Amino acid sequence: MKRIGTKDLSDRKNDISLSTEETERLLSVRPNDNQIRLAEKPFYVFIHFGMNTATGREWGSGKETVQDFDIRHIDVAQWVDSIVQSGATGIILTCKHHDGFCLWNTAYTDFNIMNTLYGKDLTAELSAACQKAGLDFGVYLSPWDMHEKSYGSAEYNDYFAGQLTELLTNYGEIFEVWFDGAKGSNAKDFTYDWERYYGIIRSLQPGANIAVCGPDIRWVGNEAGKARKNEYCVVPDYLRKTETIAKNSQHEEGAAADLKRVGTMDEDLGSRELLSRTQKLCWYPAEVDVSIRKGWFHRRAENLTVKSAGRLFGIYLTSVGNNCTLLLNVPPSRDGVIDSRDRKSLQKLGKKLRSMTAKPILTREAVTPEDNRILFDFGGKKTVRYCILQEDIAFGQRIEAFALYLKKPGGKKELVYRGGVIGMRKIIPLTGRAVGAQLEILGSRGEPHIKFVGFYE
Repeated sequence: MKRIGTKDLSDRKNDISLSTEETERLLSVRPNDNQIRLAEKPFYVFIHFGMNTATGREWGSGKETVQDFDIRHIDVAQWVDSIVQSGATGIILTCKHHDGFCLWNTAYTDFNIMNTLYGKDLTAELSAACQKAGLDFGVYLSPWDMHEKSYGSAEYNDYFAGQLTELLTNYGEIFEVWFDGAKGSNAKDFTYDWERYYGIIRSLQPGANIAVCGPDIRWVGNEAGKARKNEYCVVPDYLRKTETIAKNSQHEEGAAADLKRVGTMDEDLGSRELLSRTQKLCWYPAEVDVSIRKGWFHRRAENLTVKSAGRLFGIYLTSVGNNCTLLLNVPPSRDGVIDSRDRKSLQKLGKKLRSMTAKPILTREAVTPEDNRILFDFGGKKTVRYCILQEDIAFGQRIEAFALYLKKPGGKKELVYRGGVIGMRKIIPLTGRAVGAQLEILGSRGEPHIKFVGFYE
């Protein structure tokens, strides 16, 4: 928690820009319906499973055969139960990773799970299990394909488009399609037909967000579970260029550690000063992707690297609680189940998430500030542990700076937090007892629209 002492900021001149040409330009950038729905379900899970699970690798070699996938038993019901207990609302499956091995009954290659000892359409099984449990289902389809001989030619775009069409046609409603820019340094120089891919998705699954190498959800820029101090949704449109995303993606199997470093991230992607120098803007919220383990695929040698529930909860607070979505990778083992270590952390994480809002002190919706301040009366002395704030992003991203005070039993007002962006969601851990609170908007692009404020014991 960012504590700032007891200095009262109430005499500060608030910066609320109204009806200027630049303010109107910034506020004209707003989320589409899919992105608004995304804000309501900000925590979901990646399932990395496939040929690499069987071979114990992170990336394939391009020389694998279907016989190398020797996994016979897969318990998707156990996967889904583990994810439900974590508090996540959806699963994205690695239907095809870089090795080219497909986890569904595809007509485009024999290099698929139907021709293994398992012999069943795993994508169909997981999609059905998600639907039964009330989880959203999404797909990852690696653009880079080590196995397919047509890769690097125009025919590959047809191949990829055909496989994408299969996944978007035969497996129910898809909530997110996840592409990355990872490609081996020795891979053929090849330009993917992104606009064609996007057109297929918009046509077949109009409710799906397209992430990372896509126009709807932005990669945060690392795989360490870290976000910026102020993670804006309104950013320069050039951040959506797939060439830039691919350049910053992984290009060697052993380079994953580099993506766990966050020092190279540009801290400011959306301040007024930066956007004033940018002609074209877009709504492009950040997704924080991080694995529960050291690697993205399960390896027994990494059992001791499983993140604790406390660490996962901390990542949740600094991602979901900092105007981002969280994509947590949970890789099942070659035994066909999610490892007991991972499962235990997920269960404990779910308990922490549920307990965070289990004892509400006060909740209010559609709050309108008066003189840029909102007062809250707790109706008595309460122990305050969390404050959750949400803007109504249908009106764009507005709040740039705010301060939160707690009113002590003796009447004294204590400044307990001063922050910047609120956006989709801001979660503030707190300590101490109070009889009320005050939220002060210090900077906003026009009149603030606050969707929700909640205080919890």
